[in-house]
Amino acid sequence: METTNYQLSFFGKGGDFFKIKIVNIIFSILTLGLYYPWAKAKTLSYLYSHTSFEDQPFAFTGTGKEMFKGFIKAFLLIIVLYGLFIYSAISKNTFLFLIVYLLFLAIIPVAIHGFYKYRMAKTTWRGIRFGYTGDRTELFVLYIMGLLLTFITVGIYAFWFHIKLRKYIIGNIKVGNASFGYTGDGTEYFLLNLKGIALTIITLGIYIFWWEKDLFAYYVNNLELTQGDKKVDFASKVTGGSFALLLITNMLIFIFTLGIGFAWIQVRTLKFIANNISLSGNYSFDELQQAQQNYTDATGEDIADLLDLGFTI
Repeated sequence: METTNYQLSFFGKGGDFFKIKIVNIIFSILTLGLYYPWAKAKTLSYLYSHTSFEDQPFAFTGTGKEMFKGFIKAFLLIIVLYGLFIYSAISKNTFLFLIVYLLFLAIIPVAIHGFYKYRMAKTTWRGIRFGYTGDRTELFVLYIMGLLLTFITVGIYAFWFHIKLRKYIIGNIKVGNASFGYTGDGTEYFLLNLKGIALTIITLGIYIFWWEKDLFAYYVNNLELTQGDKKVDFASKVTGGSFALLLITNMLIFIFTLGIGFAWIQVRTLKFIANNISLSGNYSFDELQQAQQNYTDATGEDIADLLDLGFTI
């Protein structure tokens, strides 16, 4: 069966993105932070619309209004939890402290579920909506069991936990009637990191760029998109040297511009990622059909922001 190569690209400009960030900062300050959901919507809209696949741009269809509603609910929830946390510390109530701590842990898988549910539903390509079909209860059990096993094994299980979590989330991401999948293995991931840690120590930190390259490649090379017997495989083209050049240059830009160049750093990084991912397979994207439902509750997305969980798609 004939194999086709597909093109992913990012064509945003640092200057344009900087203007958006400056306006967002000004309005966020003037509104005491209340403008944040609209600032995020504008940021995501720009980044998505300047990322294309097969010369067709993605689109982020979420709105500031949707995210503001989620932001208020998320903010009130986090304020209550932090209030209880501070009260338990001041009153030295160990039982309440433990309960609040467990609630913070329990809210993380709920936030993950809500984040992907909203973000995927608001991502489109050629008008075809993405979707996340994971079950919140299943994810909750997977997450709590992963934390428990990580604790019991003094952190060692974290590598297998990471892969299981990634497999579950990515395996439930769809684009129209096609499905993503992740084929990574916990043992391989553990050995990859063990090698990275050892060689980084031996080389006094120099190998860290190649370790980061290996992690990036492991994430990308195990991604796939399937529909029936048709498949698209992802592959990384990153080298350790190019990764080192990107990270060192970004650091220098940040230092010498006193942080002002962060917009250019983000644009450079996204271009680097897009240029170093190759896709090939036997799938015709003309076969994509609208199959995912819309979803408007952004509470999970905003909880993830407030807890700084740092998800990326």
